[in-house]
Parts: sequence; structure tokens; C-alpha cells
Amino acid sequence: MRQRLGTGIGWRPEIADAVEAMPGIDWVEVVAENVCPGHLPESLLRLRRRGVTVVPHGVSLGLGGADRPDPGRLDALAERAAALRAPLVTEHIAFVRAGGPLTASPRLEAGHLLPVPRTRDALDVLCENVRVAQDALPVPLALENIAALLSWPDDELTEGQFLYELADRTGVRLLIDVANLHTNHVNRGEDPAEALSGLPLEAIAYVHVAGGFERDGVWHDSHAHPVPRPVLDILADLASRTSPPGVLLERDENFPAPSELRTELDAVREALGTGAARRSAARPAAPPTPAPAPAPDSVPPTPAPAPDSVPPAPSPAPDSVPPAAGAARQRLALAQTALLSALVAGTPAPEGFDRVRVGVQARALAAKRADVVAKVAPELPALLGARYRPAFLAYAQAHPMTGGYRQDALEFAEDLLTAGRPEDARARRELRAWWRERSGPRPRSRRPAVRLARATRRALLRR
Repeated sequence: MRQRLGTGIGWRPEIADAVEAMPGIDWVEVVAENVCPGHLPESLLRLRRRGVTVVPHGVSLGLGGADRPDPGRLDALAERAAALRAPLVTEHIAFVRAGGPLTASPRLEAGHLLPVPRTRDALDVLCENVRVAQDALPVPLALENIAALLSWPDDELTEGQFLYELADRTGVRLLIDVANLHTNHVNRGEDPAEALSGLPLEAIAYVHVAGGFERDGVWHDSHAHPVPRPVLDILADLASRTSPPGVLLERDENFPAPSELRTELDAVREALGTGAARRSAARPAAPPTPAPAPAPDSVPPTPAPAPDSVPPAPSPAPDSVPPAAGAARQRLALAQTALLSALVAGTPAPEGFDRVRVGVQARALAAKRADVVAKVAPELPALLGARYRPAFLAYAQAHPMTGGYRQDALEFAEDLLTAGRPEDARARRELRAWWRERSGPRPRSRRPAVRLARATRRALLRR
């Protein structure tokens, strides 16, 4: 049985006070990686004491990647679910990293949710990864469809078919983002109504609603703009088919005044009401009277199939689906690594991809990377001023991210210092002090390569 969540909003530190004071909020969602189980924000604790449900929403598992789920990341998500007393946890149908042992190539991090190919290989791997995650988590798991700027060539399944099979084979719940359906409509020509028609509506855990913007024919799912009318229309269409257990408004940046957030929530509720009215109007007044069963002797024979027709093969039962073979993982790993390398390391776009869209996605990833590094290390833009963004984008072109954003910030600063930048001596001294404080002590090593790296660091500190 699905839990009724009601109407909610994404909890963010910047709007914590506004969320607490907002009337009619039944539940909130928090980015799982942004909270520490042992030191939960007081705002979340107060909301929970009031009976407001809190759901952790993960962004770093990468269940759609070729690797099996990382046990440490699963443990961290499970800890947050327990600390927040959450009824479920959510993640994404996406890959966020590639490379490594399966491809004998360096590990690359996207810093973003990237679409998986809708192929049998990708579906088999995803299903196996989902089962691993479900076994490790203390509460049910729901997975979100993501927005995409580009399409994989040679997809074998539609969005609806892919999600239906995933839910059917694993029993996982679905988090349907109607804003992402709109994004995929603009960017990939996919019909939102057709996608909704293919969904297992009974598997929906809740729904996301968010805003974005269009530039040069490409829709960017920014979570930093008001919810547009087409997204509300898709929400109304979904509500005309089923009653969603919960609906949540997402906003991650450019936070408006609390009154504007309340206006957006009112628009969400209105769309739900519109859909519910359509659903009620379409419901028949009474079930049709069944036709009488034929007498035993009058059952007509089963007609023979047409000469050229072949009866469809029965679908395998969920328990009979074999686990993803190692070959499927390796094929998926090679494909995802080739795409991610084109996006973050400047290698050519893989065959079959739209090179223009690959370029758009690459620039979007670099811009997001610069924005997030500026948030986790605000001292860098403060020290560099207007020079920060062009310097970081130039750095990103030659240095793919291989760790997290904090490590990225340190490596960016180290690259600047190695090049004798910034040119201003005072700014360079301050940057060096910042880098030294956060790099921390390094153990001595007898290995020549490591000794050379340590010597380089010591030289930097003396400059």
C-alpha cells in the first residue's frame, strides 16, 4: 500500500525558515548527501517533531552506471533514512561516473545526473543494481526519471517501457518528475502523454515539480525558475489518470520570496485539482453489466492464427530473469565511459550522438562544476573575483573531475599556484595559505613519484 504524503517542498538551508512557517506543508525532501545523520539541522528536527515527514533524496549512487553500487554510499543513505525516520528513500535512474576497472581507464566523475541508454543491457544492469540497493536499505526505494539534454542512439525501449519493466522486474517504486518529462519533450521530442500512458501508475511513490528555462531551443532543468504552464499541464494529465500519493515542489537556487513559493504551491494544488476533476468526470457511473457466459456446448473454437502471424513469446516471470552478465556490464561501461570522456575530457563524441548536443551538455557540466565549487569553497571566488569563473572553466577543459567537488576545489587551487597565479602577489599568498590549510599534512613516502609530488608541494609553500 502506498503511503499518502500530501503536498511538500524541497527543504534547503536557504529557505529553512520560510519552509517552517509555510502553511499546508505535509512533508519535505532533503538532499541526502547534504545532511549529516549525527548533526541534523535544527530546522529539520523541529519539522519532524511537528509530524512533518522528511524524505532523503540521494544524488550520488549512480545506479544506472555499469559498476555495482558502492557499499559505502548505500550505508550512508541507509543511515540518513534511519536518522530522519523516513518512510522511503529516493534516487535517480542515471549514471554519474564511468571508467575504472571495467574499462581499464581512469575514473571520471560527471558531477551531474546523466541518462542511461534505454537498452536491454542497461536495463539488466540497472535491475541488478536496484536489487543490491534494495537489500541494503532499511526502507523502500523509489527511483526518479531524469531530464536529459541529449539522446543515446539505438534505444530499444521508450521511456514508459523502460520504467515499466524496471518496476515490474524489481518492485521498485517510481518518483515521476513531470518537469523532466517536459524537458525530454523539448530536448528529445518525447511525448509526455505517451510516457505517462506507459507508466505503471500503481508504482508511483510521489511526483516532482520544478522550473527551468529554454535557450536556443534547449530546455535547461534549472530548479531555479518558476514552474511553467506546460509542466503544470503534465501534472494535471498525470492527476487525471491517478491520484499521486505525494507532490513536491523543487527549488535549488535563486530562491524567491516566501509569498512566491506559496503561489507556486497553490498552482501545483490547482493542477492536481484540475486533474482530479477530469478523472472523476471520466469515471463511469456504474460498471457495465457483464455479458452472460455461453452455454458449455456453445463455446466457439479458438480461431487458428493467420498463416503469416507468429504468436508473441511470453514475458519471463520476474524471478526467472537472469542477472546481468559481466559482458553486459562491460559493454555498458565502455559506452558510458566514451560519452563521459567526450563531455568532460574533450574527446570526440561517440558515433551516433548529436555532436552539437554533446557540446551543449559539456558546457553545461563545466558551468555547473564551476558553480558548485564556488559554493563548497566560497573563498576561491572571493579571492579571485571576476577572474574565478574564466580561470576555472579553462582549468576544467584540461582537468576532468576524478573525485568530489571539495577535492576539485583543492586541485584547481593547486593548479593555479603551480602556474604562479594569480598574478597579484597578495592574492597568491592568500590562496596558498587557503590551499595549505585544507590540504593537510601528507605522510612521507619512499616512492620516487610520491617524493617528487611532495617536493612540488613544498616548493609551492615556499613561493
